[in-house]
Amino acid sequence: MNDPHPVDSHAAALSYLASRVNYERAPPQPPHNAFKLDRMRRLLAMLGNPQDAVRIVHVAGTKGKGSTAAMIASALSAAGYRTGLFSSPHLTEVEQRWLVDGQLAPPEELAHLVAIVREATDQLDAEANSPDSLGWPTFFELTTAMALIHFRRQGCSAAVLEVGLGGRLDSTNVCQPDITVITTISFDHTKLLGNTLAAIAGEKAGILKPGVPVVVGVAEPEPRDVINQRARQVGAPLVGIGTDFGFAYRPPEFPLGPPRLDYAEFFGNEYSLSGVELAMRGAHQAANGAVAIATLRRLVERGWTIPDSAIRQGLAHATCPARIEVFPGPPLVIIDAAHNVASVEALVRVLETEFRGQSGRLIFAASADKDIEGMLVRLLPRFQSVYWTRFVMNPRSVPPTHLAGLASQLRNRQPWRRELRTGEHSTVWENPLTAWRQARGEARVGEFICIAGSFFLASELRPVVVRELSSA
Repeated sequence: MNDPHPVDSHAAALSYLASRVNYERAPPQPPHNAFKLDRMRRLLAMLGNPQDAVRIVHVAGTKGKGSTAAMIASALSAAGYRTGLFSSPHLTEVEQRWLVDGQLAPPEELAHLVAIVREATDQLDAEANSPDSLGWPTFFELTTAMALIHFRRQGCSAAVLEVGLGGRLDSTNVCQPDITVITTISFDHTKLLGNTLAAIAGEKAGILKPGVPVVVGVAEPEPRDVINQRARQVGAPLVGIGTDFGFAYRPPEFPLGPPRLDYAEFFGNEYSLSGVELAMRGAHQAANGAVAIATLRRLVERGWTIPDSAIRQGLAHATCPARIEVFPGPPLVIIDAAHNVASVEALVRVLETEFRGQSGRLIFAASADKDIEGMLVRLLPRFQSVYWTRFVMNPRSVPPTHLAGLASQLRNRQPWRRELRTGEHSTVWENPLTAWRQARGEARVGEFICIAGSFFLASELRPVVVRELSSA
């Protein structure tokens, strides 16, 4: 397919993408037939099947898939492969969804990519009312296609694709990967994926392909058994954490020091790697690092050239903004996109082990489709001061007065009364920027501010925090 002339501007390209159906912004229950792999296959075929131009690592999971994908991509780049990384959602700029060797595409590339996909999208849109229509391509489908086209245009030899939602019906699942990865299974998006860990695991395991190795970071028996069974059914050779490989985590020796993956060990053979520095903190990131190393080692077995030095370099430099991201301040600020119970538990473990003895102030907002009560039960005992707010750029936010009321109910409900303390103060702010500035102004020496509860809250506040702390 010949490249058309670019659309008029970067702003016009963004406007076109914003006009597409976007389930990252829509209510949490899209129509039953919203996800169709046939539509994605047709779109990519019209674009020359860019997914066939690169060797692919396909990564799914409830939590940890973004961090694991970033670690794998960073190591592949360090090994000399020109590597694309597709991830979602983006934090601030849509171009963050498709990085090549860690670099953003220039604004003019976005305009060009939109012009390329728009020709095919217009044709599918024109067919949308016919009896055999595949429907209108969505925002996520278009950005997936744009990423693959960008990787082809940039001459990538490898691409790491992070699943957006689930796995079986995700638009990334049209690829034929060299290896698949499932990081963890926990409760999230239950209205779409199911309300049991087994059901959610079944959706994630939908990315497994016949004969394609899979690396699994799932330790819980119920979802692990589902994935193991699916791997046997399709003939996908499987290695799993706790059975085929293990790890140990060494926290930073001081709050701003580097954490380490003390060792990653593969049972039954001679390979191990110790003292691997991590750019991201927490025992859960060490687990992600072990999964990334296992994936890279399986790629070596399939003929890829990835020396241990590249693995070390890759994990030491791989970052994901707003994943327990620490800014030294003052005040010290921790931004985390934690938005479900599992990710909040990981955040609290880091606060308790690596920031022990330090008091903190929490800025919290959440989406309506999340287990807010489950998150608050874990967060409230850790903070004496809470600033309830909402994000303003996405309609899924919960009113801060509702959050404050829910917290009050939790504090007064048995058996929570003794576990959840009333706190120094709890205030409500309709604008997250105001909440941040109030918390910053009230923070005492030695206190930290934690921003958590939603990816969208992190997206709105992170640029402000970076700008205002750097100019202080």
